[in-house]
Amino acid sequence: MLNRALIEQRLTMITGYLAELEKMALLSKTEFLGDKTKVAACESYIRRSLEAVFDIGRHILAKTGPVELAMEYKGIARGLAQKGIVDNVLGEKLLQMAGYRNRLVHLYNEVTDEELYGILTENLPDLRDFVRQIRGFLERT
Repeated sequence: MLNRALIEQRLTMITGYLAELEKMALLSKTEFLGDKTKVAACESYIRRSLEAVFDIGRHILAKTGPVELAMEYKGIARGLAQKGIVDNVLGEKLLQMAGYRNRLVHLYNEVTDEELYGILTENLPDLRDFVRQIRGFLERT
């Protein structure tokens, strides 16, 4: 059985992180790159958002289907799309997010401030879409 409270709590976390990230996205590139505290906060909010995305996905898959899909991040992305929990477009973006999550955690020394700014200004709608689609899934189940 799905733990709806856990899922909603994680969705609320993502939404809160997004609010902070969207404020930072209003900064010019020069302003953002010139403030190391904002860069670090951005990285933390993105990483935490991705962790929450995959925690939600892992939980849903573990409760609704094949557990093996819930064991690694790219498997979670594939499983959510295969089961129709998210659409295929978002499923592909989740695959990219899984790879980026791994870079943030394991190859953090290779993540550049410019790269973070690009995600900040170009990719936040993908996280909003995830929240929307998971809430839609919860309404259907």
